[in-house]
Amino acid sequence: MKSRYSVPDEVWQRIEGLLPGRADQRGVTAKDNRLFVDAVLWIARTGAPWRDLPERFGKWNSVYRRFQRLALAGVWQRVFEEFADADLRQLMVDSTSVRAHQHAAGARKKTGRSPLGAPAAD
Repeated sequence: MKSRYSVPDEVWQRIEGLLPGRADQRGVTAKDNRLFVDAVLWIARTGAPWRDLPERFGKWNSVYRRFQRLALAGVWQRVFEEFADADLRQLMVDSTSVRAHQHAAGARKKTGRSPLGAPAAD
């Protein structure tokens, strides 16, 4: 079943060879690498905790542990590098060109007045 959280075919073709657990490799063959990547994308796109992973992706703890193992092995870094735009590698952001929202500073200014408008007591 295709959903908006599924890896598109053209993307899958680019990353399929980067993931361990393929039939042509030594060791344990993964049950379904594409479903696993779909699960990781679901977590990334929804921002949900791992425990809320829908059952169709498998046991949340198994998916999480596999995600962690691949992260420690540098697999996700290689996937990101596959899609990195060479022209953007030299992109730099200068703080003079970044604007913050007017409320970004957070704290109220000290004006000598209390929050209710009465003069502050000294």
